[in-house]
Amino acid sequence: MTEAIATRDPALRVTAMPADANAYGDIFGGWLMSLMDSAAGLVAARRAKGRAVTIAMDGMKFLSPVHVGDEVSVYAEVVKVGRTSLTIAVEAHARDRHRETTRKVTEADFTFVAIDRDRRPRPVDA
Repeated sequence: MTEAIATRDPALRVTAMPADANAYGDIFGGWLMSLMDSAAGLVAARRAKGRAVTIAMDGMKFLSPVHVGDEVSVYAEVVKVGRTSLTIAVEAHARDRHRETTRKVTEADFTFVAIDRDRRPRPVDA
């Protein structure tokens, strides 16, 4: 997905704040995972045309730290659609607030299942 990042809009974009950091000024990995899950959820719900829930996350790799003040952009795209499930590839990129260049800080694949009103799996294309 990295090649297409420059031409795509992020699913989410936020600024990392002091409350999101540890005592050394690095952003908590859990905060970043939460952003990625939210971005993937937006994409999954739009593709499933309804509620979709996270059932798995695979391949999380932290490549570079995120610091307080960094702008974090999260990109998400559907890479696989099953009968009731979707796999969303997610990348997070950070940009120092005083620079134009970005760096990929993490990536993972999120799997969602489309569910109905009774919270049971339903076909994605229903």
